[in-house]
Amino acid sequence: MPAGHAAWRWPRGYVENVAAAIACAVEDERAAGRIYNVADECPPQEEWVRQIASAAGWSGEVVVVPAERLPDQLRPRVDLSQDYALDASRIGHELRFAPAVGRGEGLRRTVEWERANPPASMEPLDYETEDGILARLAC
Repeated sequence: MPAGHAAWRWPRGYVENVAAAIACAVEDERAAGRIYNVADECPPQEEWVRQIASAAGWSGEVVVVPAERLPDQLRPRVDLSQDYALDASRIGHELRFAPAVGRGEGLRRTVEWERANPPASMEPLDYETEDGILARLAC
């Protein structure tokens, strides 16, 4: 994982929790004219990947590598120098909304769904290139 990508933070939310937050705001008159951010806490991408790995039962290693040591095809194609973190506490304070599904359970359900619904097509992963990078880093 490129170092800049590993530290990057951006919001996510489990679909059932986001849908429940929207329904809560639509149904509660106190929400009229208000704006609410809805998301879980924003861990760095490296931690997020580790949480997904745990939910999937994967015991591999996440390796963070300086981007300049990666081939072009493995470098991020977007600028990740700015985090996109937000404060989602207002909906809880004002409307007493609390997500019903915890992060661990949400990840478990998502992994289960993804396994049952694989994409129709996907570019093959280039494990040979990744193994070569790891071998050069070990030197």
